[in-house]
Amino acid sequence: MDKKILVGTIVFILLVFSLNTYSQKNGGYWNNKLRIMSFRMPPPPVDYNPSLIDLNGDGRPDIIRSMTRDSIPVMWIDDDHDMTWADIEGDTKNDCLLIDRNKDGIYGGQGDLIIDWVDTDNDGKADMQIVVEYPAKRTDEVWPNGHYMIVLDLDHDNIFNYIDWNTMQIKSWDKTGLCDFYTDYSGQTAFMKIHASTYNMHDVRLNWENPFLFYDKDNDGLSEMAIRVLDSTKRTDDSAPGNSYINQQVSGQVDWVSIAIDMDNDNGPQNEFDFDMTIGFQGEGFNYMDQVHKINNLRGLPQTEAFFIDPRWRQLDELIYPDHEGAWNLIFNRGKWNRVNFVWDEDGDCKRWERVEFYDPLDPFKTGWKEGGIDNHKQSDASGDRGEWDMDNSGGGKLYVSRFDGRVHLYGAEWGCWRIDQNNDFYQGWDRLWFGLDKNPEKFATVKYTDNDNNGFFDLIEYDMDGDKQFETVINLKKLGIDDHCVLINISGFTYDDFTALMRQISHTMWNNALKACEVAEQNNINTAWYAWLKQVSSLEEKYQKGYWLQYYLYKDLEYSFLRSHDEESLEKLNKAYYSGNWSAMIK
Repeated sequence: MDKKILVGTIVFILLVFSLNTYSQKNGGYWNNKLRIMSFRMPPPPVDYNPSLIDLNGDGRPDIIRSMTRDSIPVMWIDDDHDMTWADIEGDTKNDCLLIDRNKDGIYGGQGDLIIDWVDTDNDGKADMQIVVEYPAKRTDEVWPNGHYMIVLDLDHDNIFNYIDWNTMQIKSWDKTGLCDFYTDYSGQTAFMKIHASTYNMHDVRLNWENPFLFYDKDNDGLSEMAIRVLDSTKRTDDSAPGNSYINQQVSGQVDWVSIAIDMDNDNGPQNEFDFDMTIGFQGEGFNYMDQVHKINNLRGLPQTEAFFIDPRWRQLDELIYPDHEGAWNLIFNRGKWNRVNFVWDEDGDCKRWERVEFYDPLDPFKTGWKEGGIDNHKQSDASGDRGEWDMDNSGGGKLYVSRFDGRVHLYGAEWGCWRIDQNNDFYQGWDRLWFGLDKNPEKFATVKYTDNDNNGFFDLIEYDMDGDKQFETVINLKKLGIDDHCVLINISGFTYDDFTALMRQISHTMWNNALKACEVAEQNNINTAWYAWLKQVSSLEEKYQKGYWLQYYLYKDLEYSFLRSHDEESLEKLNKAYYSGNWSAMIK
């Protein structure tokens, strides 16, 4: 035998042996249970031949029976009639994948995961992805047993839900960096979701989060607004268990809404989500059954429906939900609300995809998930946000910019509370939500706001700055002779540009007032160089944040100076100047 041929044969044999060893170790695909992200389902092992079946006798295959890692059986259903006999897997533009995770021979049943890509406009690219997941065992308890999630690719980036293919689990919250989520929450996009099995739903055209809307207002591929619309399950039969089928149905009635805004539009790479404010509405809400959206190309061959424990969602030709264009009008013009919630991310650490999570109108000083404090919600920030509540919707969701702190407040709120986390030690509840660490501050400063005269504006401000859970300073604006009335801001007609304009206005005003406070302080022999770090700003957010704190520190230093010199007249002028936002009255 020729020496070159012999060497080549030996190399080929060694290569085949190496590939076989690798295949046996890794299930035939290189990225299987490695310590790097898994972005695709592992194809079958190199020595495995999938089975292709022609269901309708037209000479073309309609399904592929195959397997993925750990010998998990999978089935591909061809919904766009382009499968060939040479294929080993379906496509991700208009096919359906059924994963028999429990290996019981039933592909679309208990314990299984189904992913369906739908090309609704026939452009050869998926526009919708439906993920259906069933629990290991069927149960009469509806929630949270299963998933039904629909992602709409409205910005045509082809990004949908994220599946961890090493565990075959939905991992919608996985991300890289601070907030670059693998599931498509960025850009102009939307999803609908419920934590239940489809067979426990009366109407699979509807959903619980129906929908979650993301708005890309500047076409940068990121989301500047997010509107979460909930059709809460309704208890209709008190004689039945609360988590039973009859008491866990959505009804086509939205009763809870949140609107999250990136007020200064400072999101970007490594800071993909930076919502600053959320306003939400609760109550009777509005009926949305007239918000019908037709679906093309979801249903495949009728013969394939036998593979599904519940084929109804595969038979849909429409979904019902408020869309990007209609949601705002429905919320403000059709919605009937009896409560308004408001929160502002004062420590700037909210990097979640959905919103700054609301605080609850509970104890200002108790901390922890379900412990009865304002951070009672498990996704809320233990400390750092400012929450306000209008429990009877007397203010109609209007806002105002107060003079006493230059910030946006909720008109009609009976009271509000700010837990100060100046150094961002407690980060938007991630530890409490996913890791069970329940990291709560032992001590924190608190500011409480109260509408003492019930005119819709805060006039009583209480400070516990040493964290002893006692308000050591109480400021009554009326006693200072300061009118608490402010110009109302009706956001019902706002565009996103109006929100960013509002943020620019309050940030510039905050900073200009801080500069005037420096002038007043220096005229009164206060050494402002101590606050050199606060005096340097490089963004709108820093003007807002540092402008507030610079004013506060200088106000307290001036207060100390006037108290020390027993200058009651200057002290009275100082209080009026600070709490009316009029430092000019103190400039000599």
